[in-house]
Order: sequence, then structure tokens, then C-alpha cells
Amino acid sequence: MEEYERMLSLRSGPLPEVLHVCPLKPSLDIGEPFTYDSSSKMDNRSSFGKALADVGVRNKGVCGRTPILAFDCDLMGSVKLDGFAKACPEGFIQAGIQEHNTATVAGAASVAGVVSVWADFGVFGLDEVYNQQRLNDINGSSLKLFLTHVGLDVGEDGKTHQCVDYVGLFANTFGWKVVVPADPNQTDRAVRWALSQEGNVCVAMGRSVLPVLTYPDGNPIFAGDYSFRYGAVDVVRDGVHGTILALGPMVGRALKGAEILADRGIQVRVLCTASPLGMSADELFDLVGKGPLLTVEDHNVNTGLGAVVANLMARSGVSIPFMPIGVSRYGDSGASDDVYRRMGLDPEGIAKSFLRLKERNDA
Repeated sequence: MEEYERMLSLRSGPLPEVLHVCPLKPSLDIGEPFTYDSSSKMDNRSSFGKALADVGVRNKGVCGRTPILAFDCDLMGSVKLDGFAKACPEGFIQAGIQEHNTATVAGAASVAGVVSVWADFGVFGLDEVYNQQRLNDINGSSLKLFLTHVGLDVGEDGKTHQCVDYVGLFANTFGWKVVVPADPNQTDRAVRWALSQEGNVCVAMGRSVLPVLTYPDGNPIFAGDYSFRYGAVDVVRDGVHGTILALGPMVGRALKGAEILADRGIQVRVLCTASPLGMSADELFDLVGKGPLLTVEDHNVNTGLGAVVANLMARSGVSIPFMPIGVSRYGDSGASDDVYRRMGLDPEGIAKSFLRLKERNDA
């Protein structure tokens, strides 16, 4: 008992002083972004891999530049870390199938003088290790997390591997930024932006090849003078009969849905958000006007973009006709186009949802 009381007295005093390490803003030459035209056939994860390798080569061995350290969990071909591993082998760590350990080590490395990168499937880099990512937020790490194979887009992998909560889970933290790029051009620019930032940033991408988004004249939207800005809402098509706000890669399907509506004489504005947790109510609702507003996401409809918009509406006192559509149940296993169709997230389903919203508003 005396020993117990002695140990208890030791534990009752002040905590010992420890060294607090603060992450520093990376010093990197992020280079000039690659631009892909409408003939390009590329998925966002490949665009990520090319951009990361390019930044790695530009800064490799350069005095005064922050080293890049990239972690892989035995998936480098799928998550497109192979290009960086080949170009910068001294900055590549093969951690094996140890996601919990990797989340912790990569987070710790991010406050030790390197740009710490971890790329993994969404279900492994977030769902599997959520508490580690939560602790990275609490501990003020500066991890750059690149999630691939998110959403229903992974189709055949089925419901166990369809990560549909990558916005909602990070919304439960107070520091993580989340970026969901719409096409390869925006992905390239978002990756370079993320690598240059302080703090924890997640860039979430699907698996499939995506169309390069273009204006009606054929010029790429996310190219030329475009630069990525966290929280921005980008106009990809104009219209006067309402708005479709799409999250990242759903913009392409939203545009096709808008074309179906145009054939019926309904001209809708299509907006893109790649950073749902950073949107400004003023910027968003200035673009949306009086509605109606349909949100579209490859994410749990209860906790993603639609929930963010509803929250912004409530906090800002905005009242407009509004409907969110997204993943409303665990997904099927099959070709991604079929899985989207069964969830009502194909172009025809998006158009039908907007018509229901408009009819409800007009009644």
C-alpha cells in the first residue's frame, strides 16, 4: 500500500516538460502544372503520381528545399507512387501492410523537417485508421494524405472497399482540409498546392478514367490562368433555371445531366466544389441565387456535401429550394457506371432528381 501511495503521489504532480515541435511551411519548388486536353485518357490518381514525381525531381538534393518522404503500404502501382519511388528512391519508404503504424509514423515524420506523403486506398488510409488520423489532427501534424479508390467509383470492389465517408469523417476533426478534385487538370494543381501547405491535407480520388472538363469551346476549365484555391466554387456551365453543385469527379456526370435538361428547355448552372469543408456561404449563395439547388456527390448523402450546404444555409439564414443526392445505402458490386445508375447518380438520374426538385418548387 505504501508503494502504491508513493507511485500515486508521483503521478499527481505536473506533467513533465516536453519538446513541442511545430511543422514549418514547406520550402518547395512546386513547378509548373501539366495540362491535359480533351483527348487525354487519364484517371486522377495518375495525374497525382505524375505531379508528385515532378515536384520530387525538382527539389531532390537542392539546398534549402524541404525533402519529400513518401510512404506506401504495398500498393504503389495502384496509388501511383511508383513514379516517385523510381525518381526519388531515397525518399520512398515501403511500409508494407501496416496502415495503423504508417499513419502514425507518417504523421510524426511530418513535424520532423520533411514533407510527409502517404498514399493509400480510402478504406485503408482513412476508414481503417481513423483514430490515428484524429490523433494526427490533435497533435498538429502536417501529413499530406492522398486517398485513391474512393466512392462508388471502385465499382467491382464492392461495398467493403467503397469509401463513401471521406468528407464526413474529416468533418469531425477541426484541422484537416479535404480536397476532391474534378479531373486530371485540377488534380495536378491541387497536388502541388497540397504539398506546399502547412497542416494536414487529404486529397481524395477515385479509380476510373475521367473526362477532362472543358468549356463549350473545348478549352480545359482547370488550365491556363486557373490556380487551385481552397474553398473555391467554380462555375463550369451557366444557366438560369437553377443550379447543380457537384463534388469533384461528379461534375462530369452533372454536366451530362445538364445536357439532358437542356434538351427539355431547362438551362441549369453547374458548379464544382473540390473543397467542400472550406466553402464560404457568401461565395456559394451568391452563385446559387434563389435556387433551386441540387447537390450531387459520390459520398454518403447524410454526411458529405449536402450536409455541408444544409449547415451553411442554416447558419447564414438562407432559404432556397434544396435537394441533396448521393450514396443512400451501401453500394453494389459491378461496373462503376452500373453502380452509379442503380444509386441514381448517372446523368439520367441527376436530371430526374433536378426535375423532381423543380416540380416541387413550382407546385
